[in-house]
Amino acid sequence: MAETQNQNSNQITTRVTIPPYMKAISGSIGGIVEASCLQPIDVIKTRLQLDRVGNYKGITHCGSTIINTEGVRALWKGLTPFATHLTLKYALRMGTNAVLQTALKDSETGKLSHQARLFSGFGAGVLEALVIVTPFEVVKIRLQQQRGLSPELLKYKGPIHCARMTIREEGILGLWAGAAPTVMRNGTNQAAMFTAKYTFDKALWKKQEGDGQVLQPWQSMISGFLAGTAGPICTGPFDVVKTRLMAQSKSGGDVKYTGMIHAIRTIYVEEGLRALWKGLLPRLMRIPPGQAIMWAVADQVTGLYEKRFLQSAPL
Repeated sequence: MAETQNQNSNQITTRVTIPPYMKAISGSIGGIVEASCLQPIDVIKTRLQLDRVGNYKGITHCGSTIINTEGVRALWKGLTPFATHLTLKYALRMGTNAVLQTALKDSETGKLSHQARLFSGFGAGVLEALVIVTPFEVVKIRLQQQRGLSPELLKYKGPIHCARMTIREEGILGLWAGAAPTVMRNGTNQAAMFTAKYTFDKALWKKQEGDGQVLQPWQSMISGFLAGTAGPICTGPFDVVKTRLMAQSKSGGDVKYTGMIHAIRTIYVEEGLRALWKGLLPRLMRIPPGQAIMWAVADQVTGLYEKRFLQSAPL
């Protein structure tokens, strides 16, 4: 009798499929929570990456300088575009990854190969970079690089004004400055992150998608944190170049960097190899904790869907 129940349970478990829209919803909710918690780290990272002359001596000095000269509120500069961009980005990322994984599963066994999992993550990263990340980060970075809080002294008065000014001065493509390194960064990041998250869930908690097991938030946070560490180290140069390209305005005529390769070479020659990893520590302070927060929320949403599906499934 017990053996029959186990067989039925295994059959039911294999039938649980989380639809892409549920993945998208779970990611968007997680993105809102992440943005609200970690915006100050992102502001500090951006300021460090844009610092060519050594105004900031490190993370603590940068943060204290911003607070002392601009006020605490300055640490949340660009929050509106950052939160909106994270919400849309995670919805697109999680949904696209789910669609690609479904399409790439073996038609006979229903299993997803390691290569297919990597490709699904990379494809999701490329799409989010082109559709969501690049234009939102252009606006966010240009708002963050402005010093001071007095509106009359700032070129950009807010996210909408910044987007309009950029389009007026540089054309619509100005919102896609730094698209190439952003695509490389996000594609590589998501390929590594989705694969690592799956691997850590399986190795640490014996959790596989569709098995009906709902991870505790702390378990999801550990897996998400570990999965979020590799990407920043591998993609540091792409992130620095992306920030530099997005920050420069073409309205003044000549620009310092003409493209991704030129920017990498120029930074290496003028500032040294280590400059290509500027802002790495604040990225490591933001991205892994951000992934921990996002996955803690997202796994609860998808886990409850799995559990509810199993409870309503006929035995």
